[in-house]
Amino acid sequence: MEIGSSTIKGGCTCGQVRYILAAVPMIVHGCHCLGCQKNSGSAFAINALYEADQVKLVSGVIETISVPTPSGTGQDITRCETCKVAVWSNYNMGGLREHIRFIRVGTLDVPDLLPPDVHIYTESKQSWLTLPVGAQQYAGIYSFSEAWSAESTARFMKVKAAASIQ
Repeated sequence: MEIGSSTIKGGCTCGQVRYILAAVPMIVHGCHCLGCQKNSGSAFAINALYEADQVKLVSGVIETISVPTPSGTGQDITRCETCKVAVWSNYNMGGLREHIRFIRVGTLDVPDLLPPDVHIYTESKQSWLTLPVGAQQYAGIYSFSEAWSAESTARFMKVKAAASIQ
């Protein structure tokens, strides 16, 4: 299955929460920050960034909890109300907290569809983890102009304009 040939679908472990993604992601992060390690219980988190209106909840009841982040802005984690699996998060990315969803790639029916485009916060990457040769990586966060495609940047700017954020 290729992106674009059919809708990308995902959901929680118990199957009550189901969602569809109506586009390709703007970018996919492999985040190695200590916060993502702690929140995921793993070596890193893989998040696909989407405009909120491109993420459609099909079924289930979700709940959102706020947790602190090292930046101090916090993140809102949306979980299945039943099994508590995190399906997406919202961060205060450029003031667009409600407008950009960070989809937890591991909750996709076919997670292989969205490997990381970029690895971030590799300064805190687990020492035993080896990234693929040639992987785009940054010790911290990147500048948009370095890591984002022109198409993805245009999509992001459209969300910003619609949200009336300068």
